[in-house]
Amino acid sequence: MPRTREDTYQDALQRARGDLRRLDPFRAAYLAGCSYTAQPQGRFDLTFFGSEYAIAFPDAQVRTASASEPDVSTQILLLHYLIHADGTPPADHWISFRELPDGRIYDAAFQGRSPVRVARVFGHDLGGFVSACCALKGEAIRFGDAAYRFQILPRVAMAVILHLGDDEFPATGNVVFDGAAGHYLPTEDYAVLGGMLASKIVSAATQRVGAATQ
Repeated sequence: MPRTREDTYQDALQRARGDLRRLDPFRAAYLAGCSYTAQPQGRFDLTFFGSEYAIAFPDAQVRTASASEPDVSTQILLLHYLIHADGTPPADHWISFRELPDGRIYDAAFQGRSPVRVARVFGHDLGGFVSACCALKGEAIRFGDAAYRFQILPRVAMAVILHLGDDEFPATGNVVFDGAAGHYLPTEDYAVLGGMLASKIVSAATQRVGAATQ
């Protein structure tokens, strides 16, 4: 039988849970910029894409605000963030995916998941891109024809940049990262995050179109 996504990533999830259990939770929370409560049960409270998550300690179970279990990719990302965060301040400059540690190795997967998808969907729809990013509470920044910054995790910021297409040049998209990104997650996780962000922007645009036609 084909393995589900959950089956495929179970080993990675169990390793991440084991790595978290070995940490001092108070120090981990401080370095990650989130809160930790020891009583009545150990718990990290973490904001991810604007939604609240609780990570129990020491069992490292991840739950949403409604106490449901999120998808396995989200669980691994949140555990990795707590494990890898080292408290490095934001660099306040943007870097490309290829500039992340070993970024060239994962660049092809990253490009297909996020920049190429953004350009394909919004390359001739500036208004749709702007509306979708604003719906996700993105902060407008000055790059390309339009660009928005998103606070993904307490100390992880990403930005999406759109260059519109015309008769001469095709549309291009880009997703960039704060220069301190390598201090908070493994590079392969940023490929996943890029795909998540692109999906959220496309979904917001789809919902906007659907609402307008009702």
